Amino acid sequence: MSAPQDPNSAAMQAMFQAGQSFAQGFMQFMAQQQATLTNAGTATPPPAGIMPTAWKPESEEMAALQKEWSERHAQLWQAMLARRAGDAGPVVAQPEAGDRRFDHPAWAESPIYDYLRQAYLINAEYLKKMAEAAPVSAGLSKERMRFLTRQYVDALAPSNFAATNPEFVKKALETKGESIRQGIQNLIGDMEKGRISMTDDTAFEVGRNLAITPGAVVYENDLMQLIQYSPLTDTVAKRPFVMVPPCINKFYILDLQPENSYVRYAVEQGHTVFLVSWRNVKADLGHKTWDDYIEEGPLTAFRIAREICKVDQINALGFCVGGTIIASALAVAAARGEKPVASLTLLTTLLDFSDPGELGCFIDEHSVVARENTIGKGGLLQGKELSSVFSALRANDLIWQYVVGNYLKGGKPSAFDLLYWNADSTNLPGPFLAWYLRNMYLENNLRVPGKLAMCGVKADLGRVDMPVFILATREDHIVPWKSSYLSRAHMGGETTFVLGASGHIAGVINPAAKNKRSHWINDSQTANPDEWFDTATEVKGSWWPRWAEWLKRFADGEVAARGRLGSKTYAPMEPAPGRYVKEKA
Repeated sequence: MSAPQDPNSAAMQAMFQAGQSFAQGFMQFMAQQQATLTNAGTATPPPAGIMPTAWKPESEEMAALQKEWSERHAQLWQAMLARRAGDAGPVVAQPEAGDRRFDHPAWAESPIYDYLRQAYLINAEYLKKMAEAAPVSAGLSKERMRFLTRQYVDALAPSNFAATNPEFVKKALETKGESIRQGIQNLIGDMEKGRISMTDDTAFEVGRNLAITPGAVVYENDLMQLIQYSPLTDTVAKRPFVMVPPCINKFYILDLQPENSYVRYAVEQGHTVFLVSWRNVKADLGHKTWDDYIEEGPLTAFRIAREICKVDQINALGFCVGGTIIASALAVAAARGEKPVASLTLLTTLLDFSDPGELGCFIDEHSVVARENTIGKGGLLQGKELSSVFSALRANDLIWQYVVGNYLKGGKPSAFDLLYWNADSTNLPGPFLAWYLRNMYLENNLRVPGKLAMCGVKADLGRVDMPVFILATREDHIVPWKSSYLSRAHMGGETTFVLGASGHIAGVINPAAKNKRSHWINDSQTANPDEWFDTATEVKGSWWPRWAEWLKRFADGEVAARGRLGSKTYAPMEPAPGRYVKEKA
């Protein structure tokens, strides 16, 4: 397709050609990626000029896509010409729901920027359709193709560049260049920090206005501190409640501020709450393994909580990979003939890794072998690398909006506790990580009874036979809710499944007092998550009260709240939140 001629608009003709190059250049890029993805065991791109059949211009599907793309660009060009002639002209391309990159009026005020915006949206849609049309079988390869396409499309948005972002120009004119100076200063500051600033780091401090639920550290070892929280009720459940958060980030996502603290809520419900605060490991702990995390983490925490409270069983909770660790620990305990837990809560947890979501795009045999050969026998996965991976999953929200706001507009991000936590990264021991990637993400061994040897015994989730409350969240991009649902088939006890609205974090941290969002419930025990959802009932408000009612069933009666924390054997060592959580990566 040739660009329509308008001798008075050389700039617009140049942009039209740029739009074509944007999409056409992508074809070869994706052809190479597709060949890499479908060539299991190799990372070799196809020879230059060789493209998969479905993407060759003569293929019917590709020809149809190109025809549609050309027609839409022709419509856009005509609309722009009509606008130059004084007509409003139709809007040919609209952003997807929730896409706020082009909301500023400056994008519509200028025909040039309006053209750039709409041409980009047309090209972006075209490339996504190309990825869907690629001759790649469904599954991980297709997910990787979609992921690569989205990364490419998001990165090349005109909003990300000074020359093509009218907001940059307006801000620079309004501030007489001050926004440019401030943006450069912000960029230099972030380069020194080694990460993009997402919030005002000076607004928060762990122990001052984050993680301030009263309590004390009553035990510590190399990998964790065990915090016991002070009671807020006159009586408490006889069985204590032990929380195991993920070790890939800090525990205080569960204890941000009093109004949105899940820890405080559990204490207010009349539970003696203990929480595992994982160590932000350094090089001297780079030898720690998955077995170490099980033994020194939940199994130790269970024992100490039982000793302090003088009970035979506790109630327990695992969040994200903390849920995977706690389920593994309970399988180990069962194999040893022990049953320390009366009930289990799993929040956004994977036990069956058949569909691990977009994180699976980063994991294959080659990447796992690389980890095994480098840090698998000792060493660290640096926290900043973990943080980069999670940010890439939501690039527009966690990367590009801050590139634009901080560097192009020279702004400062607002104070947001959740994003402060998100930037507080943690290191992981290499042996732990390599074992986890291979046995969970790559080979999906945990779901197979007796397949995994952990802590010297064969693990079987079917022997973990206490009642289980499973929460998944509908928009979770880290733990897909349907994958979380599959846990029901592998646990040995009665399961209650609740589906929360929103994503991996916001769906969990949904305070009862604010009563936001909604959740879905269903008593059906079907093995099919789609069938479960089709007959589920949506309930407005937080899932927290429903969980609290469920947990009351396993209190084993009430006792007077303890006046002192710890015991003679486990005397308080320091006030909560303890020093481990304050260690930086």
